[in-house]
Parts: sequence; structure tokens; C-alpha cells
Amino acid sequence: MGKFIDLSQEIIDNMNVHPYDDKVKLYQDKYLEEDEYNNFRLEIGMHAGTHIDTPMHLTDRKIFISEIPLEKFAGSGCLLDVRDEKIIGFKQEYIDVVNENDIVILYTGYSDKYGTDEYYTNHPVISEALADFLVDKNIKMLGMDMPSPDNYPFEIHKKLFKNNILIIENLTNLSELVKFNKFNIIAFPLKIKAEASMVRVVANIEL
Repeated sequence: MGKFIDLSQEIIDNMNVHPYDDKVKLYQDKYLEEDEYNNFRLEIGMHAGTHIDTPMHLTDRKIFISEIPLEKFAGSGCLLDVRDEKIIGFKQEYIDVVNENDIVILYTGYSDKYGTDEYYTNHPVISEALADFLVDKNIKMLGMDMPSPDNYPFEIHKKLFKNNILIIENLTNLSELVKFNKFNIIAFPLKIKAEASMVRVVANIEL
């Protein structure tokens, strides 16, 4: 089975969310002492915490995330160390690093700001040249330890979506992957009829 590294943010009550989103409510509504069982309720948008966006989020695509084949959510991972890049650009070395059907992970180090208001307002962005490269490489998914690959009007989002590339946002613990040349990513969403889903993203390293 190898080693598993959790790359997901924890879901908690009133967690920090994007300014566009409603607050998360996670609370216990049944108690063993009174109701003979424990139960919790969750009120959450699909873009809170670590989640996957699909093309339906910002394009006229009509496919719900529950309808996307499972193979799309798991595969070979590829880490690009892009720390200290405010605009994340293309580098020639990526040609030999990124392969078709990879799940590409951008390590920006920005997850250190998760939980602050600045996290959503001052994050790095991806250049059009890098987005074009990822499209040409026909990758499966692009993941990152920040809330978005771009800002309004979200042209990078749309470029990736139009080329069937899914986006994983708000990853964490990516520093744990730097020392590994090979790993797999497992990122199965909820089987939910929606345009996005919360997800538990895990890296699997074969030891």
C-alpha cells in the first residue's frame, strides 16, 4: 500500500471560506445521552475547503461531477515547485516532467495563509503560457495549495475547463511531496449531482 499523505484541509464549523460563499455550519444535533445516538449536521457549499471544480462551474457544460468517470480522479502525480512565484509561469524543464494524463500539483507554499482573509485576495495566479502548456499535455487535473488559479473573470479556469481539465483547490501539506519523484494522487469526490464537490485528496507513495 505504501505511504499515504493527506493533502486536504479539515472541515470544521465556521471555517474560513471564499468571500463569495456562505458560512459553513457543522454542528451536533443528536446526543447519545438524550437521543440514544450521536449525529452531526453539515451545511456547506461545494467550494469550501479542499474541493474539485468541474467544467459545469463556469461553462455551459451539463455534466455533473457524479457523472464523470472515476478514472479522472486518480492517477500519476507530478509536483511543480513554484514557491515565490507571484505569476506562475511556464519553464522549459516542465516539458520532460509533465506527462499526458498526469495530475499536476502546484506547490506554492501559499497554504500557510489558509484561514486568513488575505488567502483569498492576494494569492498567486497561473500564466496563460503555463495553462496552454498543461492543455497541450492533456493532463487530467490541476491541483494547488491556493484558492484559485486566477482572478475574475477566471479565464484560466475557463481555458482548463474547455479542455476537460478539472481543478483541485485549497490543498495542503504539499511540502511532504517535495522529496518524492513519483507518487499517485487519489481524489474521489462525493457522488453528488453538483458542479463541484468537497474531496479528500491523498498522495500515495510506493515505498
